Amino acid sequence: MSTTPTLTRPHKELPHKELPHMELIEAARRALSRAAMSATPHERYAAAHLAALRAAAAVIAVVAPGAVRRGGDRDRSRRVRSAWVVLREVCPPMAEWADFFAAGARTRAAAEAGIPCVSHRAADDLVRDAETFLARVCDVLELAYQPALESRLRAVG
Repeated sequence: MSTTPTLTRPHKELPHKELPHMELIEAARRALSRAAMSATPHERYAAAHLAALRAAAAVIAVVAPGAVRRGGDRDRSRRVRSAWVVLREVCPPMAEWADFFAAGARTRAAAEAGIPCVSHRAADDLVRDAETFLARVCDVLELAYQPALESRLRAVG
């Protein structure tokens, strides 16, 4: 039976800027802002998916550092696993999110290659989903959530 991991709270002892998970959260916020300002749907989709990936990495960095690499015997090389697979394993409450974003990984790869493979609506939906995911990650990590630029612009406009 799987249990929800207990988060250790190292961030209370060290300044935020020295912690990898805080850098990843900030990188996710920047990627969301870039997504909101991107001119094309494939750029917006790729940036939003990358934001979600960085947010997932922040959870993994706190809950199970080193979990992305899983090795066996000395004779076998270490196998790098998808962050979405690892997130599903180390933080079961985020499993649905992991599955959702894992399903979009191929589309993100195509979008990053500049292939116009998504509609404006699909890109906009993913930006909103990535922002919701980032808010959930901040809840899990007990961090204050600050909305990305697009939401702030909508509120002002």
